[in-house]
Amino acid sequence: MKIRTLIVGAAACAMILPLAAAKAGSLENLERERAMLMQAMLSADLSPKERQSKVTLSRNRLIDLERMVLRDKKLVGHNTPAVRAAFENYDLTFLVHASVERDRALLDHWMRQVGVSTESLMNARIGRR
Repeated sequence: MKIRTLIVGAAACAMILPLAAAKAGSLENLERERAMLMQAMLSADLSPKERQSKVTLSRNRLIDLERMVLRDKKLVGHNTPAVRAAFENYDLTFLVHASVERDRALLDHWMRQVGVSTESLMNARIGRR
C-alpha cells in the first residue's frame, strides 16, 4: 500500500513539475531572446548571411518582447532583483528600443554600454592568459 501511494505521488509530481518549469514570464523571455541575439552577433561560426538572418529574426522578436515587458502589469509592484536590474539597466534590457532612441546599430549600442570601444578592440591582442 505504501509503495502504491509513493508511486502515485511520484507520478503526480512528474506531471506537475514540467508545468511549473514551463511558465516563464515576459522578462525571462526577453532575456532569453536577448541572449540568443548576442550569441548570433558575436558568433564566429556563422557566415555573414546566416548572422544577418538570425539577427533580423531576433531583433523583430525583441521589439515585441520589449513592448510586452514595458506593458506587463504583473511586473508593477514586484521588487525582485531581476525586475530592479532590468529597469535600472534600461539601455541593456531594452536593447532594440534604446539603440533606436540613440540612433545606433544594435551591436554598437551594446558594445558602448558594456564599455568596449573601437579603440580598445584595435589595441587588444589575441593570446592566452
